[in-house]
Amino acid sequence: MSFRPAPLETLPPAFASMGAQAQQDIGLLPNSVLTMVKRPELARRVMGLASYLASPDCTIDPELRMMVAYMSSYGAGCTYCQAHTSYVANHNGVSPEKIAQLWQYERSELFDDRERAALSLAFAAGQIPNAVDESHYDALGEHFSQDEIIDLVAVISIMGFFNRWNDTMGTKLEETPARQARALLAPSGWTVGRHA
Repeated sequence: MSFRPAPLETLPPAFASMGAQAQQDIGLLPNSVLTMVKRPELARRVMGLASYLASPDCTIDPELRMMVAYMSSYGAGCTYCQAHTSYVANHNGVSPEKIAQLWQYERSELFDDRERAALSLAFAAGQIPNAVDESHYDALGEHFSQDEIIDLVAVISIMGFFNRWNDTMGTKLEETPARQARALLAPSGWTVGRHA
């Protein structure tokens, strides 16, 4: 089952500016939000939490934030969120070559040890059951402060909500992130799956 997103022109007034900002920032308002907005109070609260991902208050740089978001979605298996986070990562300056190598970050020379520690945590945390162990924190401790580690876990946890939401709702993937995902993520086994 897939729930139809609300048409942009039917957005409640409180969300019109959010839609305009998303269009400006990344070129689209995700169908996940357009489905959620049918319950405006839910959408308002979730998007308030998710806004931390783009906030200057988050201590993790925007490129790494989105790579962590991608890797937690990769661990969870949500192909909708993999497509979106890789699309936004590219929008935030991560090269297509690096995005295409995310799934093999442990072996790729495009990633440094700091990135590998964060991506390893994200992949382990995205899995069910959660596969994080003390070795992840040992590696993180060499590169990140406690505040930064909290922010890494915040990014992963926010994505956990979206992974469950989109896979459960069967959210239809928009063409722009789908096109990029087909080009960059297919070697990792990515397919649109239930989000066609």
